[in-house]
Amino acid sequence: MLTDIEIAQEAKMLPIAEVAAKLGIGEQDIEMYGRYKAKLSMNLIRSLEKEKAGKLVLVTAITPTPAGEGKSTTTVGLAQGLAKIGKDVIVALREPSLGPCMGVKGGAAGGGYSQVVPMEDINLHFTGDFHAITSAHMLLAAMLDNHIQQGNILNIDPRRIVWKRVVDMNDRELRSIVVGLGGKAHGVPRQDGFDITVASEVMAILCLADSLKDLKERLAKIIVAYSYAGEAITAGMLKAQGAMAALLRDAVKPNLVQTIENVPAIIHGGPFANIAHGCNSVMATKTAMKLAEYTITEAGFGADLGAEKFFDIKCRYAGLKPDAVVLVATVRALKMHGGAAKSSLAVPDTAAVRKGLVNLEKHIENIKKYNVPLVVAINIFAQDTEEELEAIRSHCAGCGVNVALSDVFAKGGEGGRSLAEEVVVLAESGCADFRPLYGSEMKLSDKIKKIAQEIYGAADVAFANEAESALKQFEELGYGHLPVCMAKTQYSLSDDPTLLGRPEGFTMTVKNARISAGAGFVVVLTGDIMTMPGLPKVPAAERIDVTDEGVISGLF
Repeated sequence: MLTDIEIAQEAKMLPIAEVAAKLGIGEQDIEMYGRYKAKLSMNLIRSLEKEKAGKLVLVTAITPTPAGEGKSTTTVGLAQGLAKIGKDVIVALREPSLGPCMGVKGGAAGGGYSQVVPMEDINLHFTGDFHAITSAHMLLAAMLDNHIQQGNILNIDPRRIVWKRVVDMNDRELRSIVVGLGGKAHGVPRQDGFDITVASEVMAILCLADSLKDLKERLAKIIVAYSYAGEAITAGMLKAQGAMAALLRDAVKPNLVQTIENVPAIIHGGPFANIAHGCNSVMATKTAMKLAEYTITEAGFGADLGAEKFFDIKCRYAGLKPDAVVLVATVRALKMHGGAAKSSLAVPDTAAVRKGLVNLEKHIENIKKYNVPLVVAINIFAQDTEEELEAIRSHCAGCGVNVALSDVFAKGGEGGRSLAEEVVVLAESGCADFRPLYGSEMKLSDKIKKIAQEIYGAADVAFANEAESALKQFEELGYGHLPVCMAKTQYSLSDDPTLLGRPEGFTMTVKNARISAGAGFVVVLTGDIMTMPGLPKVPAAERIDVTDEGVISGLF
């Protein structure tokens, strides 16, 4: 049996200029990064602004388990399935972070015969976007410390610096550090730390900006510290936004690649969904919608995180109105939510599936609150029994939702035909009437409670003193109208990763909050969320290698 990377390396890719030509894009509007990758020009993006937008379909999933759900694979396979039934389609995805690629997950470009290619390029350095984001973020950190070193005209309080450093790698040793040691010439000693690049506000800004001008304006609003008098100190006050935008000049342009079946794919940006808003860039999504009849996109982790932020943050700011949602589940994952051990997932267990369906049911209820029609996609495995599948169909029918079986991992687009047909019916039904969960006028604490109680199922929310103080300060500074970005474990609907299924009656604890004024949201920290992950005992990096001829192996 071939591995994902072996399947990807056998794919017959088209030159990227040919992929662009299928979309009506000439070579003058693409910037080549080798033979199979390109960036879309800003001229092209501006020229499409008045074009009619196509249908937008979001792919999300139930609460993740170690059994895996296959959301990215389903996203790519659905796009290929739509192409098989004659639809003009683009898949719009996030870029993978090096952290997960080298850590737990391995590659992140889909799987089996539903992948985006060149897979190894996409998973590693791609077109350098993450490196540019890291550099822009680190420039701001350097300019901040340099300002203090060179006289501190803004009276920045070194004890109230909130701008950490970043690197796109899992490195727990950098979570909490001391900088500025070595004497007066080497800076002012203070406590600091690193986040992973995908948690950077610069990443979020790049993904929410709709132009280079908007990007620069958002960068200027970043709050990096507070003065001794309690004033917010911004990147604009440090005069950093121009140089940061210059570093991001090319990174802001969406990347064009293709799937194994040569369906166009736009891959751009990559904020995490448990510590950021978890969606690809607004420019990528909007551009795809102007170029194709259907745009298939995804949001990270389960619907309680990724889909909620897609709806309440990305759609709110970008004015997007999704036409349909695909909710991905597997028999294996539902068994785990029903209490089955990972070691027994290959054994038929309809009872465990039925118990685990409460998790799927909760995500169905949540998506319906946004008034967007949905279909449940079951990513099937060979050991799934008809009795187990029928239990899912029956339960979903009771929820008023259809089920489509998806075999895109093994069969590519052919395995996604039935799902594609269901999606077309939903998207063209005119039933979508999207609306966010909460209004901008609500207090920040009330927005948090709304999400915790209606989306997660919490009975109540407890705010630590630090969180209460932070939220009060943000309100006083004029940021109370912003949406909230919940930083929560992806492994449970609650803030306790051990609670599977559908937890109820729990109290969610909000430990603290951060302001991302440039991105335009307040990050709410719950549970034990790490903004700098660590490597596991056996990191995926141990399996990755390259031959003397430059062929990469081990990337999933």
